Amino acid sequence: MKRRSFITTAGVGLAATSIAAPAIAQSQPEIKWRLAASWPKSLDTLYGGAEQLAKFVAEMTDNKFEIRTFAGGEIVPALQVLDAVQNNTVELGHTASYYYVGKDPTFTFDTTVPFGLNTRQQNAWMQYGGGAELLREFFKDYNIYPIPAGNTGAQMGGFFNKEIKTVDDLKGLKFRIGGWAGSVLAKLGVVPQVIAGGDLYPALEKGTIDAAEWVGPYDDEKLGLYKVTKFYYYPGWWEGNAQLSLYVNLEKWNSLPKNYQAVLQAASAQARNWMIGKYDTDNVAALRRLVAGGIKLLPFPQPVLEACYKAAHELYDETAAKNPKFKKVYEPWKKFRGDELQWFQVSEQSFDSFMLRHQSG
Repeated sequence: MKRRSFITTAGVGLAATSIAAPAIAQSQPEIKWRLAASWPKSLDTLYGGAEQLAKFVAEMTDNKFEIRTFAGGEIVPALQVLDAVQNNTVELGHTASYYYVGKDPTFTFDTTVPFGLNTRQQNAWMQYGGGAELLREFFKDYNIYPIPAGNTGAQMGGFFNKEIKTVDDLKGLKFRIGGWAGSVLAKLGVVPQVIAGGDLYPALEKGTIDAAEWVGPYDDEKLGLYKVTKFYYYPGWWEGNAQLSLYVNLEKWNSLPKNYQAVLQAASAQARNWMIGKYDTDNVAALRRLVAGGIKLLPFPQPVLEACYKAAHELYDETAAKNPKFKKVYEPWKKFRGDELQWFQVSEQSFDSFMLRHQSG
């Protein structure tokens, strides 16, 4: 009798379990949000990162959480994504925080700092070095919850209409450059320009600017920069990495079910990995095509790099002395950078240097 009772009870339990699973899924709310990106659709890795994020969210929620992506200019101008999310014009944004250093230079830490961290180090700082906590506290003043959602890796130094042989060659140069690096170069006489990616080619062609940097060979080729200028410099010392962020309107974030918050976090991480892998692959072939097409690939002279390094750290100290928000992030960030450089010198740098010596093997 007990055996029959057990079988009957067990059968009911199994049936109840099989019915409960879809019932739980069906209880999740249907949400439709809009995402404004800072990128044109032609840049299929930057804008593609936003599209991939939306795709992952839909797949992980059985299409109950839908995100429609819009390129720069479709809803709001490319460089006004922060304001659009802050004001809840859109629920989400995909952008580079250093576009907004005019509001506060502290934004630079959410993307990159000249002579700062590489991609792995940025990830470590955000995940375990306290970076995420510091930045989310800062972003509260802008009604935004930021999530790392992409990275370009180390970037190139850009296309120039003349050779840069000395520091004096920088004086008076009208240079399209993103983020806080423009403030560094201004100390050396550069006239920095902030221009969206889709507008770089006509600006170079018309002579509105003398030089432009964007990301790296794959994107620079797509933008056609090589058609107007021939001197292609490296490294992009101002972007040893460039973290992109998903902006979530803070009130909207707080209203999300916890599992949907987790989905956004997971989708952002997946989009970041997707972007890094794509750039690391596509930049190789693109650089070969550019060199074969006649561009002159040149390193920045060491005296130029040293002058830029000195100007950058002067700017950091000056800013920390007068901006408490910047100082609060800068001081632990600077210590973290020092510790990471020591570790990478032992591990990554020694391995990479050995492999480069044997690259023909």
